[in-house]
Amino acid sequence: MNEVTERAADANGIDLSAQAVIARFQARFDDSQVRAEPSKEWVRAALERKGAPRCPVRLKRTSYDLLARYGDALGELFHAYPDDLVLTQPYESFIGFRGSGMEPVDTIRAFTEEAEWTDEWGTSWGHAAGGVGATPIANPLTDWSQLDDYLAHRVPDGRDPARLAGAIPSLELQGPNRYFIGMTYFGLFERFHGLRGMESAFEDFYTSPREVHRLLDALLDYQVATIREWGQLANVDTIFTTDDWGSQLALMIRPEMWREFFAARYRRMTDEAHRWGMAFMFHSCGNVFAIIGDLIDAGVDIIDPLQPEAMDLKAVAREFGGKVAFAGGISDQRLERMSPGQVRDEVRRAIDVLGAPYGNAYMIAPSNMLMPGIPLENLVTLFEACHDQ
Repeated sequence: MNEVTERAADANGIDLSAQAVIARFQARFDDSQVRAEPSKEWVRAALERKGAPRCPVRLKRTSYDLLARYGDALGELFHAYPDDLVLTQPYESFIGFRGSGMEPVDTIRAFTEEAEWTDEWGTSWGHAAGGVGATPIANPLTDWSQLDDYLAHRVPDGRDPARLAGAIPSLELQGPNRYFIGMTYFGLFERFHGLRGMESAFEDFYTSPREVHRLLDALLDYQVATIREWGQLANVDTIFTTDDWGSQLALMIRPEMWREFFAARYRRMTDEAHRWGMAFMFHSCGNVFAIIGDLIDAGVDIIDPLQPEAMDLKAVAREFGGKVAFAGGISDQRLERMSPGQVRDEVRRAIDVLGAPYGNAYMIAPSNMLMPGIPLENLVTLFEACHDQ
C-alpha cells in the first residue's frame, strides 16, 4: 500500500489521509477548470447538434474510493486534461439537502466507511465499506394509508433557494466561461421507489394506480420547482436528472406502462428547463432502447450513459443519431480488466460510432462511476485518448 492509499485515523476514527487526499484533489480539479480555455459556446454547439471541432469530454465521474486511492495523480491528470464542462450538485445526492434541524453527515466518511443516515424525504440509506454510492434500507411510505399525511407534511419544498446554495460558488466562478450543468438527482421513479421500496413500487403500478399518480404528481411538482430555481440563476446551460429504468437486458417495466405513468411528466420537466433556456440531460442506466424515442419526444436533449454492456451502441446511433446528443458510452465495467491499448480502442470506437457521424454531438464519458480497481495506467490512457481526437 503506497502513501496515497495508506490510511491513518485519529482518535475518533476519522480517516485523515482520505480526507486530505480528496481535498487536495478537489482543489486541483477546481484550479484546472478555472485555468481551462472557455468552453461554453463550442460545447453548447456540440450538444445542440450544430457541429463542433471535437467531442466534449467529461471524466469527473469518480467514486470517493477512487479519489482516496489516486487523488493526487488524478488531480494532475485533470490539470493536464481538464473536463470540457462542469457538473455541479448543490449537495451529495444520496445524502440529500440537510435543512435546519437535520444532523449533518460527513460525506467522505459516509462513502468510504460503513454508514447509515436518513434523508429529508424520510428514506434511510446505507453505504457498505468498499461499495459505491448508497442503497435505501428503509422506506417512509410503507402503506398507502399514510399518503395524505405524507403529501401534506413531508414532501420537501423545491422552491427553497437554500437548496442550491452549495452550487453558487462553482457557478459564479466557472459559469460565465464553462459549459455548466446543474444536477437534480432522483427524478421521479427513483424517488418513488425510495419512498415505497422497489418491490412495492412495481406492484403499485398494477394494484394502486390512483395513489401512484397522486404521489408522482407531488414528486413532479417538486422537480419542476427545483428546475425553476436553477433557471433563475445565471449561466446554467443544462439540467441533469436521473431515473434508472433499465436492467442489463431490458426496461424494468413494459414500455406501455412507462408511457402511462411517466412520459407526460418528463415532458413537463423538460418544458420547464427549456422555458429558462436550459437543455435537459437525462440519465438512465441499463438497456433503455425501448424508450429512447419516447425520451426524445418528451424533449430530452442529451441521453446518458449508454452502457455498452447493456445496449448495442451502433443500433442506438443508427436509430437516434442526429436526433439527440449522446453521453457516456465508455465501459466502466471493463476498464479494470482492459489493457491500455484496449482502453484507447474503446474510446476511439465510441467517438466513431456516437460522435463523429453527428457533428461530435457526443459527451465522452464513462458510462458510470470509475471504480477504484482500475489501474492507474488505464486512467492515464483514458484521459489521453479522450482528449486526443
